Amino acid sequence: MSRPTTTIPAPAPVEQQTFFPKKYGGKYTVTLIPGDGVGQENADALKEVFKAANVPIEFEQYNVSGLADEHDQLFQEALASLRRNKIGIKGIFFTSSEKDSRTSFNVTMRKELDMYATLSLVKTMPGVTSRMKDLDFAIIRESTEGEYSGLEHESVEGVVESLKVITKEKTERIARFAFDFALKNNRKKVTIIHKANIMKLADGLFLRTCREVAKEYEHHGIQYNDLIVDNTCMQLVSRPQQFDVMVMPNLYGSIVSNIGAGLIGSPGLVPGCNIGREFAMFEPGCHQVGLELQDKGIANPTALLLSSVMMLRHLNLNDHADSISNAVFKTIENGQAKTPDIGGKNTTKEFTDVVISNL
Repeated sequence: MSRPTTTIPAPAPVEQQTFFPKKYGGKYTVTLIPGDGVGQENADALKEVFKAANVPIEFEQYNVSGLADEHDQLFQEALASLRRNKIGIKGIFFTSSEKDSRTSFNVTMRKELDMYATLSLVKTMPGVTSRMKDLDFAIIRESTEGEYSGLEHESVEGVVESLKVITKEKTERIARFAFDFALKNNRKKVTIIHKANIMKLADGLFLRTCREVAKEYEHHGIQYNDLIVDNTCMQLVSRPQQFDVMVMPNLYGSIVSNIGAGLIGSPGLVPGCNIGREFAMFEPGCHQVGLELQDKGIANPTALLLSSVMMLRHLNLNDHADSISNAVFKTIENGQAKTPDIGGKNTTKEFTDVVISNL
């Protein structure tokens, strides 16, 4: 049962040099970072499925954890691997909320490698009971600036200033990514999410720049509109079918992708990726760590498996991508195996075994 595929636009202009993932002896080398929480179980499922499907990929695995203070060096080794291989797949790192804790590994990785476009795909899945029907929209967020710039200081005791950085250059490239994505995937409308009524300079610049880029795509028939972020949240839980492609600054994207996961039934169903000019990192599109589910054997590997399908398409391994995606959808739609988060009672291992049997 074939489903429409998702094409990720190439961020580099045609005149720039193109960087290709490393391929040795007919196999691609991909950096694998399981992450924290349910990451290790999901990564094990991914490796089992890839082995059964004879996918021509070898993984360089780095078990980096945001929970371990001594993992800073291992994180640098993982970054070096990504720089070599140009492509990776990962789970989500835990990030502490404590004042003196380290900066998020997730954010650092995107900034270090300038993977500026974070894409999450929210689509209702046959076989899963969800709050809303017929959803199919893409969330695109700028990943290297905004509220995640990490520029905070305590000017005097009890007074903290946190800087939100918005630049025209980076807004322009995320807007082009969003409209290119719409064009290549036959999407009809791009919605610009902002809070320009209050943050008139920062979000005002984001909104104006996106509107300027939108005009360049009018002749392709791609419509655009804009919504204030708080209204967006209300519209998402009342009439989400109106959305097609959404583009926004960093923090808003984090909130909206979590709402999207709730609408379709589970964060374990949302695939995603981070894309830059030179590097690509695929990961679940709803950044839930799942610490409470760790080692319980009931993690849902669907989001990571579907993220790997996006990665395979990125590498032009379309036959393998079709095989895995069809197996995952068949497993869930026919009710052959479901993890508890989507109303079933199967373990991660049982779910994975059924997916493999459906390849």
